[in-house]
Amino acid sequence: MTMLKHPASKYCAFPQVPLENRQWPARTITTPPRWLSTDLRDGNQSIIDPMDAVKKNRFFDLLVEVGLKEIEVGFPSAGATEFDFIQGLVRSGRIPDDVMVQVLTQSREDLIRTSFASLEGARAAIVHLYNAVSPAWRDIVFRMSKAEVIEIARTGAKVMRDEAGKRPGTDWHFQYSPETFSTAELDFSIEVCEAVMSILQPTPEHPIILNLPATVEAATPNIYADQIEYFIRHLPNRESAVISLHTHNDRGTGVAAAELGLMAGADRVEGCLFGNGERTGNCCLVTMALNMYTQGVDPGLDFSDIDRVIETVEYCNQIPVHQRHPYGGELVYTAFSGSHQDAIKKGFEAGATQNDEIWRVPYLPIDPADLGRSYEAVIRVNSQSGKGGFAWVLEQDQGLKLPKKLQADFSRHVQRVADELGRELNAADIWETFKRTYHVQTYPKHFQLVEYEESRASDGTRVFAGKIEVEGKAQSVSGRGNGLISSVVGTIREHFGVDLEVLDYTEHALGTGTDARAAAYLECRDGEGRAVWGVGIDEDVATASVRAVLSAANGAVAR
Repeated sequence: MTMLKHPASKYCAFPQVPLENRQWPARTITTPPRWLSTDLRDGNQSIIDPMDAVKKNRFFDLLVEVGLKEIEVGFPSAGATEFDFIQGLVRSGRIPDDVMVQVLTQSREDLIRTSFASLEGARAAIVHLYNAVSPAWRDIVFRMSKAEVIEIARTGAKVMRDEAGKRPGTDWHFQYSPETFSTAELDFSIEVCEAVMSILQPTPEHPIILNLPATVEAATPNIYADQIEYFIRHLPNRESAVISLHTHNDRGTGVAAAELGLMAGADRVEGCLFGNGERTGNCCLVTMALNMYTQGVDPGLDFSDIDRVIETVEYCNQIPVHQRHPYGGELVYTAFSGSHQDAIKKGFEAGATQNDEIWRVPYLPIDPADLGRSYEAVIRVNSQSGKGGFAWVLEQDQGLKLPKKLQADFSRHVQRVADELGRELNAADIWETFKRTYHVQTYPKHFQLVEYEESRASDGTRVFAGKIEVEGKAQSVSGRGNGLISSVVGTIREHFGVDLEVLDYTEHALGTGTDARAAAYLECRDGEGRAVWGVGIDEDVATASVRAVLSAANGAVAR
C-alpha cells in the first residue's frame, strides 16, 4: 500500500481564525495556571486494562503529593466500579481540604443525577458537563440542528443547577465543555457557552469553568491560540468564567498548544502525567510544568523525585514512560556523543569555578538534581564517545581529574574496548580498563612498590631507598636525584635499565578530610622517544608520586 500521492484531493487545510491584532504572540507565561489532572478519568479510560480501586487510590495519593488541587476522579455513570471508587474516596476523608475532585458527565439527566449522587457528602466538588458541538458531530453523529445542540446543553445545565440545589452542604462548582471545540465554529461555541451561563448564573466570585477541548488536534498550535483569544474576546461576562484548556496530542503538539493557549488568555490546563490519554494522549502535565520551571516560573507542582512519580504512573497505567520522554525519560540527560560530552563536562566545570547562580550547562536545559536524578548517568560511554565521556565517568566515580593529554592517551584504549565489547561501557568497565592500562592499585604489574624511605644527602640531593618487587621478587634498591621523583627515576634507570624522562607532573586530592587520598599523574618519554604515562594513587601524596613513576616504568616495559 502507498499513501495518496495527491492528499489535497482528500484533505484540506484548517481554516484561519479571523482574529485581528492578536495579542498572544507577544506574551510570555509568567504565572502557573490552575492545573487539573484527568489521569483517573481520561487517562484511565484509554488504557487496555482500566485501573482497579487499589491503583486508582495509589494514583490519587500521588497526584495530591505532587500538588494537584483539582483532580478528575472518574466518570461515575460509566458503571459501578467508577461510582463506588468516587463515593469511597469521598467517604474515606482522604480528600484534602484544599483539593477539589471533579467528575465528568454527558448532558443526560440520568447520568447527571448519578454523577451528583457519587459525590454525596463531598466538601467541595466540580461537576463537568459536556456535549459535542462541531459540524461533524451535529451532521454525522447526532443529526441535529444547532438549536437542538444548544437545547441539549441547556437541559443539562438545568439538571446540574437543580441537583446542586438539593445538596447545599457541598460547595458545588460547574464546568462545561463544548466538546470538539477545536473543530467547531467559534461563534457557535460561544453561543452554546452563553446559553449554559444564562442558566447557571456564574459570578466573578463563583465563576463557571469553560473548558475548550482540542478533542482532536486538527491544526497547528497557533490556530488553537487564535481560537482561545477569539473566544475570550467575544465571550459575554468573561469575568465570570475560568477558561480551561484540554489539548490532545494527535499532531504531536499538545503541550505547545496548551502553552500558546495560556498566552492567549486561558486560566487553567487539564492533562495527564506523561501525556497518557486516548489515541496519542493528552497534554503532558510533567512536560508543561517543567517547561515553566526552566523559564524561572514556579509551576506549583513538585517533581523533585521524578523517578518515584514514574514508578507509580507505570505501575498504575501499565504503560512505560519512554526513554526519550521530556524530563522523565531514562536517557534524556544522557550524552553518548563525544562533542556533547565535552560540552557538558566543561559546563559543569565552569559552574563549579564561577559559582553561577543561573543554570548554564550545554545540552542540559534543567539540572537533573532538581528532579532527584544523580549526575552519574549524564555522560555514558560507547564507541561514539570521546575523551570527555570517560574522563567525566572517572571523575564522578573515582574522583580522578585526568590531565587533557592523559585523556587523549587513554581515549584510544577506551575506544578499543568499546569496539571489542560492542556495547555501552559502564563505570566498572572504564575503571578496569584504566587500572589495566596504567597498572594502578592491585592490577598485576611488573614493578611493585613494597616500601621506601626518602632522605637528604650531604650535597643536598634526595636519596630514595627501598624495596621494589619485580616479577614477584623483592629487591632492595636506591638512587639519587634533585627531588623524590627524580631519585625514583634514577633508581629505575640504574637498577632495571628503564630510561624515563619526566615531562610534566600534576597531582590533586581525592576527597576531603583526614581520609582523603592523593592522585599523581606523570607524563614521561621513554628511551625511544615514545610518550608514557604513569598514575599513582595513595593516602600519602609523596607515595602517590612514587607509584606514578613505577606506573610509567610498567607502561614502558609492557610495550
